[in-house]
Amino acid sequence: MRIAYLDCFSGISGDMLLGALIDAGVPPKLLKDTVAALHVGAKLEISKVIRSGISATKVDVWVDGEKDMPREEYWAQDDGKHSHSHHTDHHHHHGESDAHTHAQGKSTEHKHQHVHRGLTEIRQIIRAAGISESARTTSIRIFEALGAAEAKIHHVPVESIHFHEVGAVDAIVDIVCAAVGAEALGVNEIICSPLNVGGGTVKCAHGTFPVPAPATLELLQDAPLYGSGVQAELVTPTGAAIVRTLASRFASFPELKVEKSAYGAGSRDFPGHPNVLRIVIGETGSTLDVRTNSETISVLEANLDDLNPQVFGYVMDRLLEDGALDVFGMPVQMKKNRPGTLLTVLCKPEHVGKLTQLLFAETTTLGVRRRDEVRQTLARRWESVRTEWGEVRIKIASMNGTVTNYAPEYEDCRRIAAEHHVPLKTVMQEASRAYAGRAERH
Repeated sequence: MRIAYLDCFSGISGDMLLGALIDAGVPPKLLKDTVAALHVGAKLEISKVIRSGISATKVDVWVDGEKDMPREEYWAQDDGKHSHSHHTDHHHHHGESDAHTHAQGKSTEHKHQHVHRGLTEIRQIIRAAGISESARTTSIRIFEALGAAEAKIHHVPVESIHFHEVGAVDAIVDIVCAAVGAEALGVNEIICSPLNVGGGTVKCAHGTFPVPAPATLELLQDAPLYGSGVQAELVTPTGAAIVRTLASRFASFPELKVEKSAYGAGSRDFPGHPNVLRIVIGETGSTLDVRTNSETISVLEANLDDLNPQVFGYVMDRLLEDGALDVFGMPVQMKKNRPGTLLTVLCKPEHVGKLTQLLFAETTTLGVRRRDEVRQTLARRWESVRTEWGEVRIKIASMNGTVTNYAPEYEDCRRIAAEHHVPLKTVMQEASRAYAGRAERH
């Protein structure tokens, strides 16, 4: 199985990842075309730099002729002149693009624009871009993870989170290019090392905070973190959201036959510390441990014998919308011979609290049981195929580098069937044939 290993010994940020992807062979034109397709007034500048003796690819994002800058520099350059933009009813996030040059903004001698983009507008920008459907889906998932972390920290609904215009543009570029570039690598799985988060403090829109910043820490719950002594922010919220979404798991260096290694540079050059992100690409060994993913999931259960069946369907939908990995019900015979339903929810441990609260609020249960279990999963990826009615995503599972099964995405097929008045089974069959034909040609 072909994997990419993200070696984050100096943290990770959006543009460090873009640099590493280009260094690993992703065509620069692909990412530049992706930026152009977003229509957000941005462009990429790509160069070669040296970090502690290591040659690495550096990617800078320019927005309307202005280059991104470190957020601590952005806020330090004129504390008084920036504070007014945050005395509103919005919560702002300045997108970080580099582990050491994180927030974007225009210098105070340039014009200030205080337009803010919410998740709804950002989703629209991404959906309108000329990229693959799977890259769109991944990009939106990353942005939603970032927004959810900010929403939890500020204790507001996620849809009320607004991203500062310049920061939003930079974050959109980093996130969408990361999704497109990761797809172009052609690997079966992305694994991430433990993350060096750095140390010290960082100045943000809402004040000075210890490293890792609150949003970063929220995004990296359950991930292995450490600090090496470098007094700087090495993992940005944008980088944390990207790696949390793209990586299937966090692990030490796996058994691997190395094909290539590549480096993406951060802006700062620390003495004696190579400020780079390394990607190592290669084939895994023959043992089962390195060819399947292992993760801990939580299982929630509740016995229901007096819930309206219509409500049951609604609850299942709500649970899935709020992050459940799977939800199912089984008929059971309960005390006093009453027929009932055993509702089972599979979820990530960090989602237990809100899903348990939802079960109590939306069902008639008086108790919810929880246990943690370890599950092994096959490597999965998405590809898009074109049918005569439009694009359909295909979910592909593989073991030991060999495809074991694939299936068209139901929601895509359902939407096409409804829009074009074609039988659902016909759309699904056509999508499966399109993927099978492509696989045979390769």
